[in-house]
Amino acid sequence: MTSYEEFLQKTEEFMFISDQPEKADIIFIPGNGYPHMAEKAADLYKKGFAPYILPSGKYSITAGKFSGVLLKEAVYDKEYQTEWQFLKDVLMQNGVREKDILKEENATFTWENALYSRKVTDEAGLSIKKAILCCKSYHARRVLMYYQRAYPETEFLVCPSFPDGISLENWRESQKGIQEVMGEVSRIISQFSLMMD
Repeated sequence: MTSYEEFLQKTEEFMFISDQPEKADIIFIPGNGYPHMAEKAADLYKKGFAPYILPSGKYSITAGKFSGVLLKEAVYDKEYQTEWQFLKDVLMQNGVREKDILKEENATFTWENALYSRKVTDEAGLSIKKAILCCKSYHARRVLMYYQRAYPETEFLVCPSFPDGISLENWRESQKGIQEVMGEVSRIISQFSLMMD
């Protein structure tokens, strides 16, 4: 194996995480404009894997507003001001009871998703011993790192979704896949200092 091939293999082993779901205290969804992660969370909720779901997100700090629904716009067609409003609607349309959806509507990037979610669960008096993370496949490592930092005592299981089709098996096969995965590697490096505050 060449150094280049080894680099690619180590990168994908690090970036892509997928666990079998287990009974947990809560399901977390970092903010985004895709419905897939919330649909997956709703499915896990209905199967009894967790009693609560906490979507988190205002909008992307770079956009300064909710950029809109990225797929299935005909299904999720309301006017959403925040990622949380959008994700809540996805959850409710997929059978999650409103009383089981917690609210975090201020986060503008992933570390804030984790940090502000911790404030919500603490204020609700919830003890989170085990949690499920529903996120995009190649976003999994960064999401896991941040939530582990915010909840150091919690065991996390990652149950990813593939809204843009990029997976462990195919990310090397397209320019988009390579750019997205390497972009995540870059963000992990550039945002490392955020967790040190």
